[in-house]
Amino acid sequence: MSERKAWIFFYGSYMNPNVLKEVDLSPANVQVAKLAGFDLRIAPRANLVPAEGKTVYGVLTQATHRELDRLYTEHAYRVLGEVYVPEAVLVETLDGQFRPAMTYICWTMTQRAPENAYIHRILAPATELNFPAWYLNRIRSFLVPELR
Repeated sequence: MSERKAWIFFYGSYMNPNVLKEVDLSPANVQVAKLAGFDLRIAPRANLVPAEGKTVYGVLTQATHRELDRLYTEHAYRVLGEVYVPEAVLVETLDGQFRPAMTYICWTMTQRAPENAYIHRILAPATELNFPAWYLNRIRSFLVPELR
């Protein structure tokens, strides 16, 4: 019997298939989705903050709990240095379907300036997936000005 997969909403660098390959994760079915009631922050890593009236774009896919543990323990914590914890959310796909999913939020992130290379790891898949122009501009707004 294969392992059960959970729906997961990625909104930061984990939207990037090259980043996921670093931890041997290659989701088969990826679709654009949005999450209302949150805003994106990148300081220094992508994170969600509750914000009424705001929306975050990302991708909805599936992964096993073992894969998610590896991703958030081995990569997010040991490589990126942040502790992300799972949160239940309700995301909407672009065709108007709602799906309960998990996402991961770091409630203890120390705010610091992000690296532009990290932001580009988010901007590249967001551009490729045709996120709205206003949202691409939101991601670009985190770029350090002298390095844009």
